[in-house]
Amino acid sequence: MSAEVDKKRCNGCPGLEEPRCVQACPGDLMALDEAERKAFIREPRDCWDCFCCIKACPRGAISCRLPFQLADFGATLQPKVRPEKIEWVCTTPAGKREEFSLPTRRT
Repeated sequence: MSAEVDKKRCNGCPGLEEPRCVQACPGDLMALDEAERKAFIREPRDCWDCFCCIKACPRGAISCRLPFQLADFGATLQPKVRPEKIEWVCTTPAGKREEFSLPTRRT
């Protein structure tokens, strides 16, 4: 698995020194293409699948392709972060969607 950036949705988090996904990635794998002002993953094979960048993106421009062992080949998993919960949407290549939500932990 690895994070994938939708270049049409990514706006590079204007007004921030670094995009939120770059700030959130614990492996320092996310970067900003200065020419396009779009985020990208430097080495997809090194991705830890922690979803930090995916959850940090305010535009929902980053998703994760699920391995065929977990879902149909090409299926994606996309979170929508809300203050009280995270809503997860799993979409198959055929367009079938499954949605579930989990409460956000508060300490």
